[in-house]
Amino acid sequence: MRKLLVLALVGLVAQLIDGSLGMAYGLTSSTLLLVAGVAPAAASASVHLAEIGTTLAAGVAHWRFGNVDWRVVTRIALPGAIGAFAGATLLSSISTEAAAPWMAGILFTLGAYLLVRFARPLRTDRVGGRLRGRFLGPLGLVAGFVDATGGGGWGPVATPALLVSGRMEPRKVIGSVDTAEFVVAAAASVGFLIGLGSEGFLLPTVAALLIGGLIAAPLAAWLVRIVPAQLLGAAVGGVIVLSNARTLIRSAELDGPVRPVLYALLAAGWLAALVLAVRALRRTRRARAEAASAPSVATVPAALPEVAATGAVAADLAATGTPTPR
Repeated sequence: MRKLLVLALVGLVAQLIDGSLGMAYGLTSSTLLLVAGVAPAAASASVHLAEIGTTLAAGVAHWRFGNVDWRVVTRIALPGAIGAFAGATLLSSISTEAAAPWMAGILFTLGAYLLVRFARPLRTDRVGGRLRGRFLGPLGLVAGFVDATGGGGWGPVATPALLVSGRMEPRKVIGSVDTAEFVVAAAASVGFLIGLGSEGFLLPTVAALLIGGLIAAPLAAWLVRIVPAQLLGAAVGGVIVLSNARTLIRSAELDGPVRPVLYALLAAGWLAALVLAVRALRRTRRARAEAASAPSVATVPAALPEVAATGAVAADLAATGTPTPR
């Protein structure tokens, strides 16, 4: 019972992180199961079965808070499902240990780019153009395959790639990735069922992770809606850098005092990026508040309520850092 309670708590924390940052549910949960001695295929199978419920709850919550771009979801979910099914059926016979350092290096680079990008003031017109299917399709295919073979990876691959594109708000990137993950988790579970049989799923573990994730899903969807985009992007970048640095350091076989020094430097860099992001956010808010107050207070006639409403929307944008649906 104590073990199941701990797993439920892990599921809650993992879903809170995943729902607010768009990643890390599978990474957190699978890591715990592997440390406990569960076989990689069984750990990934159990986590993905639990994710069917948690991602459904997260998708509904994100939809209710206006965090989902359904066009992106439909174009990334199906390729992701194909990749996840293929990865699940091949996991028992193909090792991904050799490819882990290469993937970690790519994700580390994307995370470092996000830290630099969100440490500077964001452009007000950064959401320009639409993401094309020829970009979303291959992205979903790769992310789904990595997710199934690694026990997690849908968010760490898909979320930074969409954020780096600069064509979606961070909250909609996270909401869309989480919503599409429901289809990916279902496809991976079918693949594991074919490859491992029903005995490959640890049902008590699945139930504990599911309960914790269902509790956290609505809170995470609300949190991502109110967190400023500037801070959210910097936080995502730091999570990507630190989580993949562990794989790179381990593959390089760096031991002794070198490892803690590297972690300390990376943490200091993340902290510096967050400080710069806060400063940039404050400057952006002041500029938007000054621009919004001039037409809405000084020159708006009382007979033009629609102009006043425009000023209210601008005030919401200045207060949260992301547009608030009305």
